[in-house]
Amino acid sequence: MRKLRLLAIWTAILVQQSVNWRIAESLRRQPEGKKTEQRLLVNMTLLPRASSMAAVCLDGSPPAYHLHRGHGTGVSNWLLQFEGGGWCNNVLSCLQRSRTRRGSTRYMNKLEVFSGILSDDPINNPDFYNWNRVKLRYCDGASFAGDSNYSNGAFVLHFRGKRIWEAIINDLLPKGLMNARKVLLSGCSAGGLATFLHCDSLSQMLPDSTIVKCMSDAGFFLDVNDITGNDTIRTFFNSVVKLQGVENNLSKACLASHYFPSQCFFPQYNLPFIRNPFFILNSAYDTYQIGHIFVPPSADPTGHWSRCKSDLASCSPSQISILQGFRNEMLTALTTFENSRNEGMFINSCFAHCQSELQDSWYAEDSPRIHNKTIAGAVGDWYFGREITKEVDCPYPCDHSCEMPPISSGKVRRSQLWMTMEVFIFWSFFFFNFCGIYIL
Repeated sequence: MRKLRLLAIWTAILVQQSVNWRIAESLRRQPEGKKTEQRLLVNMTLLPRASSMAAVCLDGSPPAYHLHRGHGTGVSNWLLQFEGGGWCNNVLSCLQRSRTRRGSTRYMNKLEVFSGILSDDPINNPDFYNWNRVKLRYCDGASFAGDSNYSNGAFVLHFRGKRIWEAIINDLLPKGLMNARKVLLSGCSAGGLATFLHCDSLSQMLPDSTIVKCMSDAGFFLDVNDITGNDTIRTFFNSVVKLQGVENNLSKACLASHYFPSQCFFPQYNLPFIRNPFFILNSAYDTYQIGHIFVPPSADPTGHWSRCKSDLASCSPSQISILQGFRNEMLTALTTFENSRNEGMFINSCFAHCQSELQDSWYAEDSPRIHNKTIAGAVGDWYFGREITKEVDCPYPCDHSCEMPPISSGKVRRSQLWMTMEVFIFWSFFFFNFCGIYIL
């Protein structure tokens, strides 16, 4: 009797279907006047020779990136985008990660969809559509910053994120990056954190004449206690830094100013020492930070926050008040940055995580706006010096540009789709358990 086998197969099918559903929805929506979206699929470039430099993923597989060539006025400009995907902080979690696409190129899709800031459509991406655009695949688990390994005789884990970063840049240099006039280094989530860590080091690998600017999308992870007062994220980041040998690759100026090395893994402590112009794109109610840092499962064992973490509209007044405290913590951490001269920021009040790679949030008819400015408009104005952009949204729920039309219109937020699939999966489990279905 193998009831669990059936449940596992059924769950895998449902989860994969939910992922496909979410991707399809994010690709479907278009700006006004555009009938159909042409999906830009970009081939993977593997770097097998990087193994000679020990620049390998967690499992020892070669690193990779996706490159779509620029043209016209953008042929000498480059946009480099770090892929995101969390971190691993101990041997077990890194071993598990090494057997997935987050730790091995063997499990990655060989074609990657380029949309949002990576789109090649001038309607969808007016400022960067014709640049050379690169997505750096993430397979080290420490925001491209570690440099060590672990071996116990049974298996080896390679923590070589920094070497992966350098190997990819060295491979791109003779492909045109060496002659770049303008460069924008960006990243989402853990890739957004990588942007803070590597912004200045990129300049050191390029000619002095190259203009290098950096943007972090959903990478401003706060050093903040969770709702129970525990330092959950501080403890977690400290273990990432120690396990993967990150300390030696952190900003020396930052390390000299802080007692604990792992503090310099946090953007708020690293940011004052970055010399290149920087733009911070973040939600003041970042869904990842709320769900894993501010209200992690360990701080909510009864699930009291479950509905609120899935949808702000389901939060009680007291929960909203607590979340406003998180927003205040973020704005306080950004005070010095906001007052700087050449920096840019777009801190909106949408319940979101990563907004630059998705067309509906980057640049579309109903994209989120602050003072009627889209994210794409704000980033473009800052990069090209058209206007110094420092937009901070009003507190939730005043920003109606974050809202979507009702489900009947056919335009549904990804979080709504995911919640629907979660409910489907839950009731499927209930059905199989209740009926006692078995495989003999």
